Amino acid sequence: MMLTDPSLKYRPFPQVDLPDRQWPSRVITAPPRWLSTDMRDGNQSLIDPMNAEKKRRFFDLLVKVGVKEIEVGFPSAGATEFDFISGLVRDGAIPDDVIPQVLTQARADLIATTFESLRGARQAIVHVYNAVSPAWRDIVFQMERPQVRDIAIHAAKLLRDHAAAQPDTDWHFEYSPETFSTAELDFSLECCEAVMEILQPTPERPLILNLPATVECATPNIYADQIEWICRNISKRDSVVISLHTHNDRGTGVAAAELGIMAGADRVEGCLFGNGERTGNCDLVTVALNMYTQGINPGLDFSDIDEVIQTVEYCNQLPVHPRHPYAGELVFTAFSGSHQDAIKKGFAAQEARNDLIWNVPYLPIDPKDLGRDYEAVIRVNSQSGKGGVAWVLQQDKGYKLPKRMQAEFSKVVQALADGSSRELNAADIWGAFQDHYCLSGDQPYVLVDYQEGGAAGDRIFTGKIIHDTGKGGVERSISGRGNGLLSSVLAAMRDEFGVELEISDYNEHAIGAGSDVNAAAYVECRTPDGRTVFGIGTDSDVATASVKAVLSAANGIAVRG
Repeated sequence: MMLTDPSLKYRPFPQVDLPDRQWPSRVITAPPRWLSTDMRDGNQSLIDPMNAEKKRRFFDLLVKVGVKEIEVGFPSAGATEFDFISGLVRDGAIPDDVIPQVLTQARADLIATTFESLRGARQAIVHVYNAVSPAWRDIVFQMERPQVRDIAIHAAKLLRDHAAAQPDTDWHFEYSPETFSTAELDFSLECCEAVMEILQPTPERPLILNLPATVECATPNIYADQIEWICRNISKRDSVVISLHTHNDRGTGVAAAELGIMAGADRVEGCLFGNGERTGNCDLVTVALNMYTQGINPGLDFSDIDEVIQTVEYCNQLPVHPRHPYAGELVFTAFSGSHQDAIKKGFAAQEARNDLIWNVPYLPIDPKDLGRDYEAVIRVNSQSGKGGVAWVLQQDKGYKLPKRMQAEFSKVVQALADGSSRELNAADIWGAFQDHYCLSGDQPYVLVDYQEGGAAGDRIFTGKIIHDTGKGGVERSISGRGNGLLSSVLAAMRDEFGVELEISDYNEHAIGAGSDVNAAAYVECRTPDGRTVFGIGTDSDVATASVKAVLSAANGIAVRG
């Protein structure tokens, strides 16, 4: 049961004494180095860890999207991990521009196994860690600071000596003061400096210092303060690469990584879609695409986001949430009427501007950049408005309904959605559109053919109409006179069938582009008793389309009364 006074059990995380912090005024202008921990940290978090086939498939995906540093596993964890890693090396599966990384605890036997798994590799990063925070020192290890620091020193010496024993591999090293985010900054610095003293990094061969939020216990601004403090106080800053490894226990793993970059970090570790222990690791997809939407090339290619999702879901046996940033099935989808209207207008304005700068309401990124199309941007349910319905018809059939016609038909769709209590797809909407505007099946008035004659201002319509097709149908010849084609059609319908309509608005457009396209015509008519009725017609000839639009309106009166 939750406490009424949680301060009896929990304490606020202490602030970092950094009154002249610089990171809040900085902006991200370039991507960091990326390290994927999907095959190690992400793999450890799975109910059923990946087998060799899935790990290889995941590795190939990471290479394809452009990750250049990949933590391929924890070779001392067991035979499956060791054999997979040594197999990558033996099979020559690691591209020359990709550096494999492996993780090991700071123990002599585990470090030896780790180096053995990479025997013959062209280059590799060996990542060693030991926990340094008070909780671990006091509860887990029951050690004092000097003893914990000595663990790091001893591990660094082992890295140095094992690397010297395999000189044909270009070795790089990473050290993590694990639980950094909950440790004293001065002690984390002390451990890092002790490791640096042993490994003697240079600007040409820097040491990676990974500063993990092993458990996220504070707001991301505090993590940024911690990173800036280390960047300011570490010796030989030009000889170390500051790396971030955030977790998502407070739901701000991405924010912490972004603020950490602003605070001076050079590298980000994480997983695709944020998989990882507990609530997960930093989501590399989100961080990278956040940069992309700010005009920065992240160096990772998610042009086919659906392929990435399918591979990750297959390998991890975990679904990507439909609301996951950028990648979820529904993140580019609007059901709300006001959202739909804004998006529809945004696309129209984007097309009218005819420039590359993206500026569409509710869509921070162009879905096409990620391999998505626009068909699913607007979907229709009982919460949708006229803009959403109009968008679906335009995307699916090419119709651009006039505003008042949009409003009328949206009520038809609303009633259908309310009655079905589900999302309506394009087929549902198209079926309702055909029914409402009498575009299919047996209708009271069906055009066979017609001719138009007379002089300008005095036009004569002569046509053949099948009347009451649903009752067997009788072909009737009709004619009417007016000052134009449509007025003469209305006169013929009035004189022959007693259908009285007056056109109050008319619109037309081509469907598609090129020379071989159809035309769509829309009429808004008024009846003698003041009602409004709409009609639509399509044909390769725009004049014929307009005649069909009038008959569509007349059919609506006959069918609905």
